Amino acid sequence: MIWEYVKAFLIGGLLCAIGQILIDKTSLTPAKILVSYVVAGVLLGAVGLYQPFADWAGAGATVPLTGFGNTLAQGVKKAVAEKGLLGIFTGGFTAAAAGICAAVFFGYFVALICKPKEKK
Repeated sequence: MIWEYVKAFLIGGLLCAIGQILIDKTSLTPAKILVSYVVAGVLLGAVGLYQPFADWAGAGATVPLTGFGNTLAQGVKKAVAEKGLLGIFTGGFTAAAAGICAAVFFGYFVALICKPKEKK
């Protein structure tokens, strides 16, 4: 069980370290890097390479943005199999709805408690 935690920490940390290196050593903006992570997760998930990696790495691969991209790809694959071409447009929303809903809810909840201010 401890090894699962260590693996998740190391893999998640590696993904974050790669992102930090890209921020520090390239002219890419953080937004472009984040989008690249999601797209990489979608592409690797679409061709079936991300899920075995996620099964091995656990939360270290499913929690970062690459895991979100994989979730979108799996949702689209499942929806296309069930609904045909309409699934292209609905699958990602259905698969990621719980995570997005939780992010919006908790973001709103924290904003109520912390009294956010605009950046100057």
